[in-house]
Amino acid sequence: MAAAAAQAIPILDRPTMTVVAAVIHRDGKVLIGQRPKGEWNEFKWEFPGGKMEPLETPRQALRRELEEELGIDAQVEEEITRYAFQYPGKPIIDLIFFRVREFRGEPANLAFHQIRWEDPARFPFYDFLDGDIDFVRRMARGNI
Repeated sequence: MAAAAAQAIPILDRPTMTVVAAVIHRDGKVLIGQRPKGEWNEFKWEFPGGKMEPLETPRQALRRELEEELGIDAQVEEEITRYAFQYPGKPIIDLIFFRVREFRGEPANLAFHQIRWEDPARFPFYDFLDGDIDFVRRMARGNI
């Protein structure tokens, strides 16, 4: 029997968890991180960020996550996009992507296997999390 494939879920369905992610720009490149060994979806690439905690706004959650994962104080700018997504056997998540162009401190790898500044046109060569793939493809085509 074939494994169930991950699928996009219409935003009208009520997500059970909110995940925020940063598209951090510098010199025409965007910062991406590779998930560490031993974690769910190990070695997959993603954008820095994480789960929103109770009583946090999405922007507050992203600022906290960027401090924890990269040691930076980020100015979280506009929301780029949001959509719901569900991995097989997991709760529905509401993914929210924000742009970050300004931050204090130099990003340090505090949570990933590795971090890398990359040209978005090269994103299709990386093995991103399934929930990020559509967003990554749009970025690579210059549609974001």
